[in-house]
Amino acid sequence: MRLIHTADWHLGQVLHGCPRDHEHARFLGWLLDRIGEHDVDALLIAGDVFDVQNPPVPALARFYRFLAEARARFPWLQTVVLAGNHDSGSRLEAPSALLAELGVRVVGALPCDAEGRFDPDALVLPLTERDGTVAARCVALPYLRPADLPPVTGDNVDPLIEGVRRVYAEATDAARRRLRPGEALILTGHCYMSGGALSDLSERKVLGGNLHALPADVFPEDAAYVALGHLHRAQSVGGRPHVCYSGSPIPLALDEAPYPHQVRLAEFAEGRLVSHLPLHVPRAVKICRVSGTPDAALAELQALALDDLPDRADWPFLEVSVTLPEPRPTLREEVEAAVAGRPVRLLKLSVTLTGSGDTLAESAAGVELSALAPEDVFLRLYARHHEGEPDAALLAAFHELLETVQGATP
Repeated sequence: MRLIHTADWHLGQVLHGCPRDHEHARFLGWLLDRIGEHDVDALLIAGDVFDVQNPPVPALARFYRFLAEARARFPWLQTVVLAGNHDSGSRLEAPSALLAELGVRVVGALPCDAEGRFDPDALVLPLTERDGTVAARCVALPYLRPADLPPVTGDNVDPLIEGVRRVYAEATDAARRRLRPGEALILTGHCYMSGGALSDLSERKVLGGNLHALPADVFPEDAAYVALGHLHRAQSVGGRPHVCYSGSPIPLALDEAPYPHQVRLAEFAEGRLVSHLPLHVPRAVKICRVSGTPDAALAELQALALDDLPDRADWPFLEVSVTLPEPRPTLREEVEAAVAGRPVRLLKLSVTLTGSGDTLAESAAGVELSALAPEDVFLRLYARHHEGEPDAALLAAFHELLETVQGATP
């Protein structure tokens, strides 16, 4: 039995004002081809299907179109969809009855029985081979919010971590009761694991913040595979190669450009994981990052090698990061002029100031602020942002402005 583990699609994302629809369309088409190429039996999406809890209509349409096409091309395919912290679990589950007819199981929140108690048996899903033989039992756990966890008390016990541990223990016990010889135990999770490498610009803190990273031992040793979502960098955790994040299929922030993006292909036989390997997703849109002093950055921009792409949707994204030792009011105009008419999209221009960063109170410690002359305040503000002294022209402009203001004061 082969499955593809993927997560963190973030359909509907807009990056610095630029929609990602083109990249998501290319990824989903590629994913369908890989399902066919590798004769995949199951697709596991471990959370953050959408970027926001109320996704735009085009994102919803793209997701449902993908599921329908997958069913049409691969009638045997079993798809398990879990809610992540970006998803609305109830919205994701709303069309469950219809999606079940397409072989899609959606788990948006912890299921409860008629008395409102946690029902772990409802989380255990069979995954079958093509002939209908059960090859694995999947514990399909979505993102857990603090309200989902059982109350935990006791000294030196973190209630969040211990609460998650108990939920996984109950759900795993329910799976073990159904497990037969030759069937693999597969777990899922959408969470932040201890030791995981973060992408600071795009990953929202979960479960009480990253101080509440979960230890890998919340997952039992007899799990053949643990499919995780939330961290966008593909990685294994806890020194256990089979406990892993698939990573996001596209870079969701500009700082995610350097590392590859992928899904994972896992194969099971006789109740064991016999192989798991990455399938690297082709980068539909390149990300170019230019940095340095203003003159160095502008020179690099002018020398930037760009393919002549007729479709604007294929043009690379560009981030320019400039270290600014002195004021440069025309910086944006210079950067925009350097890329004008070229096949690239400027998404972000950021500036790093080189001054001390001191506030006025810090730079004038022990001095009555009322005793500072306007020029003193100006010079201290300049030193907060920039190195050295302001040039004569800037200082003259300040004095002219000061005289104008003081002359207009009644």
